[in-house]
This record gives sequence, C-alpha cells and structure tokens, in this order.
Amino acid sequence: MASYSADKEKILSRLKRIEGQLRGIQRMVNDDKYCVDILVQVSSVLGATQRVGFIILDDHIKGCLRGAITSGDEDVAVQELVDIIQRFVKN
Repeated sequence: MASYSADKEKILSRLKRIEGQLRGIQRMVNDDKYCVDILVQVSSVLGATQRVGFIILDDHIKGCLRGAITSGDEDVAVQELVDIIQRFVKN
C-alpha cells in the first residue's frame, strides 16, 4: 500500500483542481489574454503542484522512510530521501 493512501482523496482533489487551472491557462493563451494574467495563473498552478508534492513527501517520510528505518534499510532510505529532496527543491 502506498504511504499516501490516507491522503489519496485530498491529493486527487487537488490534482483535479490543478487540471482545471491548466485548462483555464490554455484558454487564456488561446484567447490571447494579457501575459501578466497568464503568469499569475501559472504561478498559482506551480504553488498548488508543490503543495501536492509536499503532501506526498510528508506521507513518504512518515510511512515508507519510517518503515525502512525500522526494518534496517536506513542507509538506502536516507539516500533516497536526500535524492528526492534535492530533486524536489531544485524544481
């Protein structure tokens, strides 16, 4: 079972909202809307996407990472966590 299972509905709800925001941005571009207005919406999508990532990361740390540490796989788990945080922060 995925560590984010408890938050699955919340994650899916947020992703559907993001999907709608992206469709709105597509319409704005298609309708030649003002660049600043489009950029505000893009910023909103980026923030919303990042919040989804933080929910999943939080669940991963509390679930998968904790499980790996208690089962003796802490070195692999910690390196995986470092790698994903570096990737997540870079974006």
